Amino acid sequence: MIKVRKAGLETSIQDYPGRIGYWNQGFPPSGPMDSWSFRMANVLVGNQPGLAGLECQFLGPTLEFGADTVIAVTGADMRPTLDGEALPMWRSFVVKAGQTLALGAARIGARAYVAIAGGFDNPQMLGSRSTFNKAGVGGIDGHSIQPGQELPVAAAKGTPGMLVPEALRPEIRTDRNWTIEVCAGPNDDWIDAAGQERFLTSAWVLSAKSDRTGFRLEGPEWTFAKKAYDKPKEHGSLPSNIIDHGYPMGAINLAGQTPIVLVNDGPSMGGFINPYTVPSAAFWKLGQAKPGEHLHFQLISVKEAQLIATQIAERCVFANLVQA
Repeated sequence: MIKVRKAGLETSIQDYPGRIGYWNQGFPPSGPMDSWSFRMANVLVGNQPGLAGLECQFLGPTLEFGADTVIAVTGADMRPTLDGEALPMWRSFVVKAGQTLALGAARIGARAYVAIAGGFDNPQMLGSRSTFNKAGVGGIDGHSIQPGQELPVAAAKGTPGMLVPEALRPEIRTDRNWTIEVCAGPNDDWIDAAGQERFLTSAWVLSAKSDRTGFRLEGPEWTFAKKAYDKPKEHGSLPSNIIDHGYPMGAINLAGQTPIVLVNDGPSMGGFINPYTVPSAAFWKLGQAKPGEHLHFQLISVKEAQLIATQIAERCVFANLVQA
């Protein structure tokens, strides 16, 4: 067991790829926002890439270990310490029973990941251990971790002393500017040419009114194609309204004039258009962006998005690690 001394800000158990196959019943995939850093943490300690680990958002937890094990911390720089001594990131370490891991506020990036040999052993719900807070599903008692809780861990030997080379790590921005890949559609034809150009050439600010359901963006107003106005009444009165349809994960959902990127805990359907979609390969960037930072969107093809996803997956294997 691991004892939670401090919970941090919405620290949750997640696994990858999350809760698959239940979105049509109202249960989104959940899982880690930055799955690249998450998978690397697991590989470092000798786990399969998708085993359950911790996602630490903005402010990390303080954890006391009940047994000897192997851990790794990746993702955002929360200046982790072990019994008060600095713990380097992106490498695996032995921790002893009674030692305490503490993560602070994120200095660079937004979300850090903690993997432990064997992974967390909380009960699976609908095929996943991932936490979906808004429905009280997964995690510990359906929610993010709380002070005083004990987190169950599966027994495993682990692999200490391994390091992820810098060339294989995601580049977490320090200049508050992110280039986020998007694919056109499914409703890009509802936006006129000027509106599409404006979206792709503007700096969009990530709003503080964002969470694991949706990332709200602040920027210029949208303009619409003729079909957004010349439509049957059942589509709704606003040009961004459309008859209810399915939403892809990563959809940039246009509610009136407010674009909201639907992320891991987002809805599966609704009555707004989705002019663009952030592919899964770019989700790690969303996961590491902080409110107030600028997002610049770059149009790519579906084939290019698939290639990027494949390249990331090829990096997240044990054979790519080196001795620390």
